[in-house]
Amino acid sequence: MSEAPMTIRQMCDAFGVTPRTLRFYESRELLFPERRGQQRLYSRADRARLTLILRGRRFGFSLEQIRQLLELYDPAERNITQTEAALGAARERLADMEQQHRELGEAMSELRQQIADGELWLNNLKSDA
Repeated sequence: MSEAPMTIRQMCDAFGVTPRTLRFYESRELLFPERRGQQRLYSRADRARLTLILRGRRFGFSLEQIRQLLELYDPAERNITQTEAALGAARERLADMEQQHRELGEAMSELRQQIADGELWLNNLKSDA
């Protein structure tokens, strides 16, 4: 992407989000577009932040978690603190997702068994009739 600022419409087209989504992220202090009258102009940094926000949401992070990680951005220290915090949060989220996956697998197995039992019961009723 170029260095030139993008309008809200260009951002929506580039990232597949709605203007409402961008304004919401701005209200939550996740994005900081330049304002020229009624127009919002998004910088390269805003685009990078939006990429991280959307990735974080996809992985199930809360907006507050994302905001806290974004606030750690500090190129002067080569983003070591931000990267360490992001890795820690990612490990925790992955552990949560793996637990949810196990629980979902167990629930699916139980549901399959319930369906099989129900079908067997129904077939027995029909054959007795």
